[in-house]
Amino acid sequence: MYLASFRYRDRECVGARIDDDRLIDFADAAAALGGSWDYGSMLELVLGGAEAGRAASRLLDAARADPTVERIPVADIAWRPPIPRPGKICGVALNNSASDARKISSPDHPMFFLKPSTCLVGHLEPIVARPQYMGFHPEPELGVAISRRARNVDPEKAMDYVYGYTIVNDVTGNDMRAEDRVHYYALYPKPDNPEEVERREQHLSYTARYKGADSFGPAGPWLATRDEVPDPHDLDVVCSVGGEVFAEDNTRYYTYRVEEVVAYISRYMTLEPGDLVSMGTAFRAGGEARKPLHAANFARLDGPCEISISRLGTLSNPIERDATDPGDWRLPGRR
Repeated sequence: MYLASFRYRDRECVGARIDDDRLIDFADAAAALGGSWDYGSMLELVLGGAEAGRAASRLLDAARADPTVERIPVADIAWRPPIPRPGKICGVALNNSASDARKISSPDHPMFFLKPSTCLVGHLEPIVARPQYMGFHPEPELGVAISRRARNVDPEKAMDYVYGYTIVNDVTGNDMRAEDRVHYYALYPKPDNPEEVERREQHLSYTARYKGADSFGPAGPWLATRDEVPDPHDLDVVCSVGGEVFAEDNTRYYTYRVEEVVAYISRYMTLEPGDLVSMGTAFRAGGEARKPLHAANFARLDGPCEISISRLGTLSNPIERDATDPGDWRLPGRR
């Protein structure tokens, strides 16, 4: 099934695709067919597990067979992120073999960071360019929705914890990252005397601002259940801004597979139903000019930003410019 969260006629809905141009609302379809629907949000549907999935599949089949069930034109809905408020979004860093040449040093395991759910926007909702964001750009990624509680998962069984897949744009603010970079001496216990500390020179930057600002997480349009994507490691990815292609890639080039990423994260953070794992950027340059993704700067380029992944459709977001001065965050007299 291809599932969706959306707003239609002033109500929030959960539904499924009938065809490329139409979908159903599960609650309305159940009522039209004389039944009931017990899952008011996508998260509730995921939490319902296999029983809820079977109920959704049966309802979709029945709706397809009954012409009296309303077919809602996708042109008439307002898209929401497939799971509008996941508990957490885990982004995987530098998970593409194309980045190997740029690595001066790196660990032999996935690196991941967290994005807040407040950064999410749905298909056709705007990515907002604000003055304080400065330069920022798209990062096209495969999103993995978690089906059930996962802790210390066996990688060979990790796919049992995957509910489905969606498209994620891990919007990233390079200028904010540069501003938040710190070069300092970290303190560590001495190897030969752990009761004393020694200074070690380090560079660091924290991701919260440059990865988690408002509208830095477009996702959707669909949440494809796992059976719709037999091999998540062979999906073509294309990213364009304003009609110009900036990346053409395939998920086969991910350094770490979905199973490995889920297993690794679960050793440190319990993954819960509805959590979203964004698998890393597909960024091989595309188009005749071969421009890199970092050149697709939303601060100066108009949209839309479109990301297409085979079997998952196209996520499209306009660029909206908000020139409002946010004002000073400092208290008076604290400059």
